[in-house]
Amino acid sequence: FNQANEKHHKETGDEHHFDETGNEKEVGPKSFWGTVFKVEFADIAFAIDSMLAALAIAVTLPKVGIHFGGMDLGQFIVMFLGGMIGVILMRFAATWFVELLNKYPGLEGAAFAIVGWVGIKLVIMVLAHPDIGVLPEAFPHSALWQTIFWVVLVGLVL
Repeated sequence: FNQANEKHHKETGDEHHFDETGNEKEVGPKSFWGTVFKVEFADIAFAIDSMLAALAIAVTLPKVGIHFGGMDLGQFIVMFLGGMIGVILMRFAATWFVELLNKYPGLEGAAFAIVGWVGIKLVIMVLAHPDIGVLPEAFPHSALWQTIFWVVLVGLVL
């Protein structure tokens, strides 16, 4: 029934939806504001992600000695630029990513798996932090963990 629905839609432009038994079902109108909310929510999520990445880089930089808003000016500039670059890139890249995901639907699952695996690496690093102490402090930097991490990551990419 899905193939018939797709064929009909391509031929006529009419959009009909069918349930598993083949009966046509009612579909509500797509909400403009609902879509706007989803897009803006995704923008905020990516902006937060960009800011966390910029923060991780900024705290490793040497201090310049000038303070702005209670933090070092150099660190503030890196965080500000990281957030702005993230928002701008998402605006331009979003359409391209949607087209890529439509062309290669398997990329979505692969991306989730890669993000999940990197998240596991972060958990390992947190558990090995001296203040937490669940894992030995040297474990995240050990040859064993590095080998496991990179073999799995390359496997997910391939």
